[in-house]
Amino acid sequence: MGGSQLTGSLIGIVSLLLFSAVFVIIAMEEKFGINKSKPALFLGTFLYLLLGVYHLADIGSVPEALRESAHAVIFEIAEIFFFLFVAMTYIEALNERGVFEALKNKVVSSGMRYKKLLWVSGLMTFFISAVADNLTTALIFATVIMTVEKKEKKFLVPAAVNIVVASNAGGAWSPFGDITTLMIWNAGKAPFADFFYLFPASFAGWALTCFLLSLFVEDKAPTVGDEEEVLANAKEGAGIVVFLGIFTIACAVLSHQLLHLPAIIGMMFGLSLLMLYGFSLKRKKSEDIAIFKSISKIENDTLLFFFGLMASVGALGYIGYLAAAAKVYEFLPPFWVNVSAGLLSAVIDNVPLTYAILKASPAMEVREWLFLALTVGTGGSLIAFGSAAGVAVMGKMRGVYTFSSHMRYFFAVFAGYVLSVGVWYVQALVFGIY
Repeated sequence: MGGSQLTGSLIGIVSLLLFSAVFVIIAMEEKFGINKSKPALFLGTFLYLLLGVYHLADIGSVPEALRESAHAVIFEIAEIFFFLFVAMTYIEALNERGVFEALKNKVVSSGMRYKKLLWVSGLMTFFISAVADNLTTALIFATVIMTVEKKEKKFLVPAAVNIVVASNAGGAWSPFGDITTLMIWNAGKAPFADFFYLFPASFAGWALTCFLLSLFVEDKAPTVGDEEEVLANAKEGAGIVVFLGIFTIACAVLSHQLLHLPAIIGMMFGLSLLMLYGFSLKRKKSEDIAIFKSISKIENDTLLFFFGLMASVGALGYIGYLAAAAKVYEFLPPFWVNVSAGLLSAVIDNVPLTYAILKASPAMEVREWLFLALTVGTGGSLIAFGSAAGVAVMGKMRGVYTFSSHMRYFFAVFAGYVLSVGVWYVQALVFGIY
């Protein structure tokens, strides 16, 4: 038993209510004083155990469909979990080598003020996330701004929101900039080159959000430390670590695109190269990158939150709620359903949401599949934990960038989302450019 047979059952309704209750707890983590990973991990594991016990009591055995669902979810979690694991390790290694401190010094010595830094960091995030993974890009630039300024929340919060929006918008117009665009492309719903038609809408939405955020940022320079700190340089081997980080992302992309292997194979290969280089550097120049110390600094709460979130959504998918939601395409115009899917992706992770829509395979034209990639990619920015990038930045900037601090600038993110939708509507539906 599974799918739509469970959506109206007691177990299905209880599961949905539990999901809703835990979502509220996660959203109000500051008020409850509990880290978001704890309720998320509890929910993800409890729902599968609950479903297993329910079937055991109902029919005397656990259906193969439930086991397959759990295995599929574990595989998806493992890919993201270890992708994050490697990305965070590289970021901590770069931090240990003083790369971000050196970048901070360049920013301070250049006299770049907060408003300019907001635009520059956003632009770099937007374009790099289209080539690299948007999650990794968001982590890198979150680290940069935290290195430049550690205390000024009037700058840090808008900057964090800007990075999340820029990384998601940048990933939306590239076939390998986001997991969802990659899924839509691999499913053959849109040709590779056609994704670039999404650039105007993606860029316009981010630019409007950045402009609105800049209105709340003071036009002053970051706090400067003492002279010795400002003149500090990156440590030995920093350049090689930067190169290995870029090469690791390239290996991940090539593993998936060229060899048709999971991207995590390339990421773990890149981690092995970093470990080998660390060993070589320590032996030849007595410089210790301290790889395992970097690993120990990883935000485990972020990783566990992902595990719990994806497992709970996977359980809801097994019950049949995601497939049922995708059937809306049969009754409403695809354009407005895709707009709604973008809004929904702020609450439900866009990966399983996109997967459910692909599985339902509604009859849509190429432009409508492209529009779906745009909405679910950018819509996740509406809420702090609505996207992988947002969750990662929350972990990196704990206590600074939170659900409530993000929601103070919701209007700016929502305005950008509406503009992205409007630009695509005019471009694709009015002028037929897609």
